Amino acid sequence: MSSIKDNKIIAQRWFELMNEQRIEEIYEMTAPTWRMHGGPPGLPPGPDGVRELFRQIGPIDQKWTIEDVIAEGDKVVVRATNTCIQESFLGIPGRGRKQTFTATFIHCIADGKIIETWRNADDLGRVLQLGARIEPGSFED
Repeated sequence: MSSIKDNKIIAQRWFELMNEQRIEEIYEMTAPTWRMHGGPPGLPPGPDGVRELFRQIGPIDQKWTIEDVIAEGDKVVVRATNTCIQESFLGIPGRGRKQTFTATFIHCIADGKIIETWRNADDLGRVLQLGARIEPGSFED
């Protein structure tokens, strides 16, 4: 069983590896049954889900800055800021524009592996930074 201190180190390491684009090492810290909530729909479990997540993200130049780390039991909450340039996000071309957004992740960790992740990010802010426009729809009774 991992300690709270060990779990915090694992959660922080996940962000370091993303910054360093060392995705293979993220696979190694992911349990075979891993699931992500709040990410792209339909990700398979385990390392294959992580592979699919990064395939969907595509080429990205990003830097995660950890703002807070809070842990209790087997869960670690990380609030972070991401600054990135990405080819596209949710089908909206990036056009080389830098995006900055905040996100909160909750990792459930057991036996040194991340077994579940919940993600809540400012995706609306990201698409607006890429130039997307929101237009009111019509309400029909």
